[in-house]
Amino acid sequence: MNSDDVVLRRADDADALPAADVWLRSFTAALPSVRCAHDDAEVRNWFSHVLVPQYETWVAVTENSVVGLLVLNGEELKQLYLDPTWRGRGLGDRFISLAKQRQPDGLALWTFQINKAAQRFYERHGFIAVERTDGLRNEEREPDVRYVWQPQK
Repeated sequence: MNSDDVVLRRADDADALPAADVWLRSFTAALPSVRCAHDDAEVRNWFSHVLVPQYETWVAVTENSVVGLLVLNGEELKQLYLDPTWRGRGLGDRFISLAKQRQPDGLALWTFQINKAAQRFYERHGFIAVERTDGLRNEEREPDVRYVWQPQK
């Protein structure tokens, strides 16, 4: 199955827990050396009570399974996570296209400096690193990098 068989749609309350599980699997696979600041129950609670109800949350669904998520807060791309089995299959590209359609005036995001794959992905999509930190401002205490995308004028 490829990414063309996946439907991108706005998340509803029933998607919160499956999306949280995708986030947990993806975080563990992509960032094995980064300490997750919250346990699994806290992450699931955050998805159910904060992320899905309060932010523009999109899910990628195939055969009734959530396999990816995108969370926007205005021009801030807050979350982009894929089930590890779906990485490298075009789904992230589709989410970035959607984010750019939703926020055509520009996007910004943070990613961890250790996450070189994410940095390559965002740079391939026209994002530019504009700031690096020592990580003291995030819950994981992990050095991060700020990326910005501006449309071509």
